[in-house]
Amino acid sequence: MKKTLLFLFLMTIFTPLIAQEPNNDELFEKTLNYQSGKITLPEGDGTLNVPKGFKFLNAEQTQGILTNLWGNPEDKSVLGSLVPDGKGVTHSNSWMFVISYRGDGFVKDDDAGDIDYDDLLKTMKEDVTVENEERKKGNYPEVQLVGWASKPYYDSNLKVLHWAKELKFGKDEANTLNYDLRVLGRKGMYNISAVAGMDQLAEVKASIPQVLKSVEFNDGHKYLDFDADTDTVAAWTIGGLVAGKVLAKVGFFAIIAKFGKIIFLAIAAGFAAMRKFFFGKKNQVTTRPQEEETALLEENNPTEE
Repeated sequence: MKKTLLFLFLMTIFTPLIAQEPNNDELFEKTLNYQSGKITLPEGDGTLNVPKGFKFLNAEQTQGILTNLWGNPEDKSVLGSLVPDGKGVTHSNSWMFVISYRGDGFVKDDDAGDIDYDDLLKTMKEDVTVENEERKKGNYPEVQLVGWASKPYYDSNLKVLHWAKELKFGKDEANTLNYDLRVLGRKGMYNISAVAGMDQLAEVKASIPQVLKSVEFNDGHKYLDFDADTDTVAAWTIGGLVAGKVLAKVGFFAIIAKFGKIIFLAIAAGFAAMRKFFFGKKNQVTTRPQEEETALLEENNPTEE
């Protein structure tokens, strides 16, 4: 009787929270400071002109969304993101372009026309298999590189490389789209990566022309400003960028994805924990966050004999 009364009391707390999840999303969206217009990027001597149809979030807000809301490992290299107008980051159909910078030198593009991208894909799949061992150690889901969602293309005039991969994370039913752009400069490059679902490929691809022109290096730092006598040349070329060799220092943490609404899952986990406490293991939920919540509750509240 005592447990039943306590359960009913807790239900009055958790049920409204679950029922009001859309309102929680709206409240969270209002805390975000979206920007437009011309943005001075904090690294790389470059500028972002926020393209029509998008809004900008700074580094701190973007990192919080990727890590706390979408469940990715922390990545302090992130400089900000572009979010499509009309879509908040908590929506089921939300996606974004994540912007970062690497100042590892001038990337030669001599090999751009000689790469067999089908052969390169085979090598990349082998690399992902090896990296999955590290993902397991970090308690992150394995990744399967399904194939090209869009074959690599190098624009020799704009000095921009872009391509798209189709990825499968763990046992997720829907595959993830990673659409990558590399804007090359005199001393490094800007990375612009779209994190979305495969069902959003057409939408993402349609925005590529304006997005790849939105980030540019300032005068004196452009690709054509390269000085062979003074500037550093990167250890990789175009093929290395597509293969991901440039991300060796970051390893498996380089792959980001949208895993879901972590805020809502935390509430659901608490509810599932209560069910197990009152009714035993019959209703145990097997996802990791819920198991941890259940274990913590049982530790602090041992079941009465």
